[in-house]
Amino acid sequence: MNIFTAIDTGNLTLATYTIITLAAFLSGTVTAIAANYKSRASKSFVAALILLPVIVETIVLMVNGNIGTGIAISGAFSLVRFRSAPGKAKDMVLIFLAMTCGVACAAGYIGVAFLFALIVSFALVIIMSIPLKEERTQQLRITIPESLNFTDVFDEVFEKYLSYHEMVSVKTTNMGSLFRLVYRVEMKRGTDMKQFMDELRIRNGNLEISLMENTEGNDEL
Repeated sequence: MNIFTAIDTGNLTLATYTIITLAAFLSGTVTAIAANYKSRASKSFVAALILLPVIVETIVLMVNGNIGTGIAISGAFSLVRFRSAPGKAKDMVLIFLAMTCGVACAAGYIGVAFLFALIVSFALVIIMSIPLKEERTQQLRITIPESLNFTDVFDEVFEKYLSYHEMVSVKTTNMGSLFRLVYRVEMKRGTDMKQFMDELRIRNGNLEISLMENTEGNDEL
């Protein structure tokens, strides 16, 4: 079947609407599966991705042939601006993917919609599988007394245990009596984590030290 041959939506019947809606639902399901690759999407976000194509295609079908068509589509896409949390770039791509599939289904191009969902989702999975240097780094936070010169006090320890380190920020805390240093670091293979932390504690006077994964923000849509 030629996927660029559109289903006739001029005279909408129950069978035609059912086929289009199922195609939109399947496209949304593919998008939701991609959303959960190497991340844990919330149940509400998964439900939104599955149902958005169905909602969009129904809206477009209801105004098809009228001057309100363009306004309805623009208004639907502008809803992305009013999300309750900032979210991630990946989430934005998935939302636009789901809504585009809905528009394609409403136009009768159900083959294009489903193939488009598969191609973009597969591309997203491949891109997310490519390891980047940023993903191998961790965030190291060290608190030191104000009397300690932090310029090179940890260089010897970093050289011993880290393959990469970069100072991200420095700020004062506790009424200026302490400094809080933030580093982006990458551990050497086989590094003894406890020994690394112990040597840092010796130099910072046993004040607070934390080492955590350098992950993306946790805000959800």
